[in-house]
Amino acid sequence: MSGSALVALGLSVLVMVLVYVLPYQAAIPGLRFRPAFIIRQTSFAISNGVPAGGAVGVALQYAMLASYAVPVAAATAGIAVTSLWSMLMTLTLPVFGILAALAAGTIQERWVWVALIGAVATVLTVVALWLILRSEASARRLGAWGDRLLEPVNRRRANPLRATGMVLDLRTTTVAVLSRHWAWVTVSNYLVVLAQFGVLWFAIRGVGGSGADGLTLAEGFAAFAISRMASMIPITPGGLGTVDAALIALLVGFGLPEATAIAATLVWRAASFVPQVSLGVLTFVWWRVEVGRAARAGTGASRA
Repeated sequence: MSGSALVALGLSVLVMVLVYVLPYQAAIPGLRFRPAFIIRQTSFAISNGVPAGGAVGVALQYAMLASYAVPVAAATAGIAVTSLWSMLMTLTLPVFGILAALAAGTIQERWVWVALIGAVATVLTVVALWLILRSEASARRLGAWGDRLLEPVNRRRANPLRATGMVLDLRTTTVAVLSRHWAWVTVSNYLVVLAQFGVLWFAIRGVGGSGADGLTLAEGFAAFAISRMASMIPITPGGLGTVDAALIALLVGFGLPEATAIAATLVWRAASFVPQVSLGVLTFVWWRVEVGRAARAGTGASRA
């Protein structure tokens, strides 16, 4: 890669890292950028770099938010909304990917099926969320319907799953945030998606050089968007490997040379993961130092 290509890639990574904080601030109104940045980067590193890191990352987020005096209710709502909207972005992306592919004049039947699955899942999720947020009565009706669907599963479980309880808990924790800030939550999550694609695009252009001239911006976005559905397969953290394989196949399908597609995807993955995981380690250490200083200061004040 040329020097200018490396600079462009580095700037796109910087934008991605900064924008990555915005959905967290949108989901927890009043949270300042600095603590949001520390928590978001640390949770990314834990979730993507530690076995079973998702559960550990959630627990750590609660602890970090508590250290920044965020109430438990606000923390629960923020974590729930951030996770839910991240899933919604993944489901809606293939639809935008198909539209980009149509604009580029390249389409395949299997891509349409992927987009259709994502669109149906998105509509069902949005309708369910609307019913949950509309009123407690409609949330209870939705929960009762879910309980009926779970009856065959619950017959085999010692601890039955109660959909009504889960639905009401979700309503209680998220209704305040989503009723007031759903638009900014949505926009901020799409900004993250665009920033992630920006890293991929500069990786393709930097690695491919003139060999990537045949791939249009619309085709690159289509490959990126459709491949994100592979992250719904819970095999590896962040869809590592599954998303990459799908992305390479799609880029090749759009005419990018296979060697360039593989190299660009590897550069994109490294540029997306390594800086954030490294930052996450540093922010975790910084947070521990802050907590230690606060504890010592509190001890000193109590003795005085």
